[in-house]
Amino acid sequence: MKKKSHPKKFSNIAGNLRKIRNEKRLSKSKLVTKTGLDYHTIAKIESGLTPDPRVATMVKIATALGTTVEKLTSSPK
Repeated sequence: MKKKSHPKKFSNIAGNLRKIRNEKRLSKSKLVTKTGLDYHTIAKIESGLTPDPRVATMVKIATALGTTVEKLTSSPK
């Protein structure tokens, strides 16, 4: 059975994560250090391969970036 994807949702997360990370001038490796998450976890979220990351994961990323989960998941304006 094929898993349903949520392209709009994960596109927002992927794009917002990449944008905010770059604005903060953080490499993925530095974000790994700050969050304690695996490099591949962050890479998959940022590339859109993980369409629905766990809330706890998003909280760690948001905290490390000095932002909110809402900003990471919001639609572009």
